[in-house]
Amino acid sequence: MKETIKVILVDDHAVVRAGFRLLLSSIAHINVIAEAERGEQACQLYLDKKPDVIVLDLSMPGIGGLESIRRILLRDGAAKILVFSVHDELVYVNRALAAGAKGYITKNTAPAILVEAIEKIAAGETYIEKGLRESLPEPDSESRYRALIDTLSAREFDVFRLLAKGLTIHKISDELCLGYKTVANYGTQIKSKLKVSTTAELAHIAMVLGIMKN
Repeated sequence: MKETIKVILVDDHAVVRAGFRLLLSSIAHINVIAEAERGEQACQLYLDKKPDVIVLDLSMPGIGGLESIRRILLRDGAAKILVFSVHDELVYVNRALAAGAKGYITKNTAPAILVEAIEKIAAGETYIEKGLRESLPEPDSESRYRALIDTLSAREFDVFRLLAKGLTIHKISDELCLGYKTVANYGTQIKSKLKVSTTAELAHIAMVLGIMKN
């Protein structure tokens, strides 16, 4: 009999969490011990519950998925985190792994893949969904943009993504639960790091990297 794997689900959509829980409840050796809808909650739950694996979304209000990964690992460097995201672009995979995630799969994957990924990560292995690391050689501009994006912090990346989508400073402030001036300062820092001066240029970079679809 397999040893029970304790899991915490982190996603801001209750319906999505319910679907995950229903799927995993059919697996005898996987036990969902807690759920969270924000990264802040996930950090505290990790300390309280000590799960074997955290299954975590990237796009959430508050501190967001990437910052959540970083904070959890600051508390416990051995934490095992599986990112389960709608994003299949390489830039997201690379940033999640750089933050310390042990695995990355997409939400359109087969249910059996989620179970396999949890099992592998609980056993101390890494798991990247097949195909996510496969990419064509990058054009010079894409390679240059990717190098610039890598200089952004987790929070700066979240703000960059929302600016590129066309959200105003006020809307980003509400979305990320940050002060208006804080978001405005982030916007200035991001443009400086990416060597651009307009939001349209940010959107162009996002388009090139596949962060924002046409």
